[in-house]
Amino acid sequence: MDAVLTLIAAPDVELQSSTVDRVRGALSALGADVGAGDWLAPALVCDLPFGGIVPDQADAAARLALGAEPVDVIAQLNVERRKRLLVADMESTIIRQEMLDELGALVGLGERIAEITRRAMNGETDFKNALHERVALLAGLPEWALDQVYERAELVPGARALVQTMRASGAWCILVSGGFRTFTRRVAAAVGFHEDHGNELEVVGGRLTGRTLEPVLDRDSKVTALMTTAGARHIPIRAVLAVGDGANDLPMLEVAGLGVAFHAKPSVAAAARTRLDHADLTGLLYAQGYRQAEIVEAA
Repeated sequence: MDAVLTLIAAPDVELQSSTVDRVRGALSALGADVGAGDWLAPALVCDLPFGGIVPDQADAAARLALGAEPVDVIAQLNVERRKRLLVADMESTIIRQEMLDELGALVGLGERIAEITRRAMNGETDFKNALHERVALLAGLPEWALDQVYERAELVPGARALVQTMRASGAWCILVSGGFRTFTRRVAAAVGFHEDHGNELEVVGGRLTGRTLEPVLDRDSKVTALMTTAGARHIPIRAVLAVGDGANDLPMLEVAGLGVAFHAKPSVAAAARTRLDHADLTGLLYAQGYRQAEIVEAA
């Protein structure tokens, strides 16, 4: 069979055999040839190999069969299932926070900056304009505040396991953010990414000037980083995994062999081919066919 559908339950939910059987029945009703379930993680993740229908059909049928159950669905061809390049967004993907929002809170503008962030990440306003608007509000903030705010950063569950497991299998892992390298450098080191890309804040006399240094890394830059890295490392695009949550991530999700919207903003979840709404970041490993025993546990 040339395709596989993976069912991934939310971390606090048990995936029932009856649920798997219901999804199998939905695929069969479309004329698919469906194989026996292969449990990648007991009571949590199950693969259903299939053929005879395309992944988009299988995805739609499975979601209809599941209804409101907190179970994620990823349907894909088996070719290059284990990816050789990971390209990940940082904020609200690898870490929980949006760091500009956190900086805004220090100057009493948290709600104002957070609203600009919300609109930008949901695709309601231009990313570059939103970035410049938010950074301008931080003019005069002392540079040491960047260190203070970084202490608030929390890794999303499964972040280290994702990167360390893929690295152990020979994949190259890069962090590509529309945020700032003062944060991406540290997050990349903490999680184990091979390299990081981000924007640079202008600092003069120990204070933020309210400007971002050019060139600004935006949605197009994320695609460029993906394509450039894949080309330099001779990795076919079908062997690339990209993950992000915002509108500025959509282009790279569309280009990658497997592009996953992770706990994404509404417009992004609606537009993405593949999404994880319930699982943590280990769901990206199960999507590649890793078994629970193969996951490198974070220290």
